[in-house]
Amino acid sequence: MEVVKDYDVHIDNKKRVTLRGAKYQYYNVREYENGCIMLEPRELTTPEMISKKTLRDMDQAVHNFRLGKVSEPIDLSDF
Repeated sequence: MEVVKDYDVHIDNKKRVTLRGAKYQYYNVREYENGCIMLEPRELTTPEMISKKTLRDMDQAVHNFRLGKVSEPIDLSDF
């Protein structure tokens, strides 16, 4: 594998490291006992489908609503 960037960093007072010119916003971090740290880029995506459990919960919520099983109205006038 070819090295694209090679630079030294330091940890600040809050134990943070700054990546210069990072191509991704999110990284998965693995820290090993020997002090090595592995960063793997992650891209957050929206799921292609809704899970069966979520659909079942949504159906149950609509069913409860139609039966009148609802909570008391929430007063949002303070906001």
